[in-house]
Amino acid sequence: MLVNAKEMLDKARAGKYAVGQFNINNLEWTKAILLTAQELNSPVILGVSEGAGKYMCGFETVAAMVAAMDKSLGITVPVALHLDHGSYEGCYKCIKAGFTSIMFDGSHFPIDENVAKTTELVNVAHGLGLSIEAEVGAIGGEEDGVIGKGECADPAECKQIADLGVDFLAAGIGNIHGVYPDNWEGLSFETLEAINKTVGDMPLVLHGGTGIPDDMITKAISLGVAKINVNTECQLVFADATRGYVEAGKDKQGKGFDPRKLLAPGFEAIKAKVKEKMELFGSVGKA
Repeated sequence: MLVNAKEMLDKARAGKYAVGQFNINNLEWTKAILLTAQELNSPVILGVSEGAGKYMCGFETVAAMVAAMDKSLGITVPVALHLDHGSYEGCYKCIKAGFTSIMFDGSHFPIDENVAKTTELVNVAHGLGLSIEAEVGAIGGEEDGVIGKGECADPAECKQIADLGVDFLAAGIGNIHGVYPDNWEGLSFETLEAINKTVGDMPLVLHGGTGIPDDMITKAISLGVAKINVNTECQLVFADATRGYVEAGKDKQGKGFDPRKLLAPGFEAIKAKVKEKMELFGSVGKA
């Protein structure tokens, strides 16, 4: 069933585990993630960037696909459909389309403007029963054209945004989107600990979950992280599995060119990666 993400993340924060947000890019992605969550009895968040939403013919198409698939597959675990790194305008489009959760990324605005827009969107989202995530301190790398260098958020600004009534907070702690470079210095646990103490029981969000060592993930969860975003890792294993299928010449055997067969190895690779992450995050059996 589609729900907002507040209850699942409050439970995760209290239970010292994290719920994975796995970004979706098409039907295969969505199906693989939903089936894995059901098999593992894990809550899950389906993330949709504005770029992916555009690719999939708009947020209304995405919302209709997810709702129909959730029903047709008989999914019983909690599933949130969440806008990832949403613009001000994008948030309203997703609210109208039927998303159950939104993220407003106002981290590139001056703090006063971030506060004003976040306050407005908190009131709108909560009035409609949606959960809302906000961000302080730009996450490194590139996400739909927004480029950040991996800043560490100011704990005082985190409290200022948290006090606006957001349901969970993404705070930059040196994490980046995409593949981590060899010279990456790692997560700033000093920053995370300070933010955790400042915002109290607020579930924290770790963006850029791809490539962060498992021990850092576990430590971050112990310091209040209750939502971890994964996208690039699923894309990489999907690409590798698809490449292996084609290079082995299987697309030229019988009807191996049928997209249902061509995309099947990538589909299974996504399922395996999502299972691996759910086990690491500790969400298995928590639905």
